[in-house]
Amino acid sequence: MSESSADKLWGGRFSESTDAFVEAFTASVNFDRRLYRHDIHGSMAHARMLAHVGVLTDAECDAICDGLEAIQAEIEAGEFRWEVGLEDVHMNIEARLTDRIGAAGKKLHTGRSRNDQIATDIRLWLREEIDHILAELVRARTGLLELAEREADTIMPGFTHLQVAMPVTFGHHMLAWYEMLARDSARLRDARRRVNVMPLGAAALAGTTYPIDRAYAASLLGFDGVAANSLDAVSDRDFAIEFCADAALIMTHLSRASEEMILWSSAQFGFIELPDRFCTGSSIMPQKKNPDVPELLRGKTGRVNGDLISLLTLMKGQPLAYNKDNQEDKEPLFDAVDTVRGSLRAFADMVPAIEVNRERMRAAAMQGYATATDLADYLVRKGVPFRDAHEVVGKAVRRGIELGCDLSELKLEELQHFSSEIEASVYEVLTLEGSVAARGHYGGTAPDAVRARIREAKAALENE
Repeated sequence: MSESSADKLWGGRFSESTDAFVEAFTASVNFDRRLYRHDIHGSMAHARMLAHVGVLTDAECDAICDGLEAIQAEIEAGEFRWEVGLEDVHMNIEARLTDRIGAAGKKLHTGRSRNDQIATDIRLWLREEIDHILAELVRARTGLLELAEREADTIMPGFTHLQVAMPVTFGHHMLAWYEMLARDSARLRDARRRVNVMPLGAAALAGTTYPIDRAYAASLLGFDGVAANSLDAVSDRDFAIEFCADAALIMTHLSRASEEMILWSSAQFGFIELPDRFCTGSSIMPQKKNPDVPELLRGKTGRVNGDLISLLTLMKGQPLAYNKDNQEDKEPLFDAVDTVRGSLRAFADMVPAIEVNRERMRAAAMQGYATATDLADYLVRKGVPFRDAHEVVGKAVRRGIELGCDLSELKLEELQHFSSEIEASVYEVLTLEGSVAARGHYGGTAPDAVRARIREAKAALENE
């Protein structure tokens, strides 16, 4: 058996000690202590609010705030002793505060509960982490724009079903990755607004009888507003679930980009070369250069998906208001944040250093009759119905396969055998350069369109 429950900060009602295993099993301090800065910040704001409304004296408030600052210094110096018997970050800090300053420390918890305290801590922490992740997204997007600009004229095969479909520019392909991450950034900025609402003042579930000023506390903590319902404020974690959903989407986009890097860096494709510092070798095969970072990004997506499912499952059966289940909200959330932040850092570092094999990409674009659609469009502009044009091009492709040559290498007489509408001007659209240049509209793959979008995207990034 552990120390008597009566010795705990909540132990007045209990006469029997907590079982030692149960004490360890129910404690959260081993993982929630990473919230110490936010817990201290929130407690200082709460103390100042209590002094503002006259519940604490100015002297008591000063003693509490000075004591909390000293405790933060102890923690950051590695001198703070965390006690499992005190259960969580809140009670460890409060107990130490009372040790340091005496009776004034016992007044800090006036008008609040651990329920609204932890909800506030998590929001303060997550708000800060979202800002860090948004900064990494800016770095990743900036790197993609740099790579896209460098390779705006580089032609590669565009794929559907992983089969050569049409020629595109590599810059245009990088902009597709950019657009995915831009939407991820927008989602996170939007989610941050819902994170940045203060639960403090909800107390255990019904509010408090003390004359608190929630707006004053919110202003001290930088919240945009206060939670409008005390039950909801302490019992829901939808803001954390929303973050994890956004994080899962970010990881899905990084995973898809990583899959293409893995394919493109293989000997079979040879489109790109990843820097050595983002790869490893084999313990038995000396020729190997393994794309470990993209593979790990792809693999880590699964754990963030799992974090999202964990939180959804955690919340789905809970009645209002707070339940001990919610202790399990932090580890999946912490893991999702750590994983997506680290993944974005690796991705942002790697992308600008990618080396492109332009000749290999061009040769691949020549192999799959990528300009077949351009020939069909040429015939349609000549007045040939699309379905008839489609059949003509299919026959021309079959002839190219028989002769082992590209459409652009078929003689004019050969092409005219399939349609009398074909003239010498057809070769302008059968070249790779002609194909991509013809798609110069907004959102198209033409080099000029790519550069225009890059300029637009850079301007938008500067305003974020």
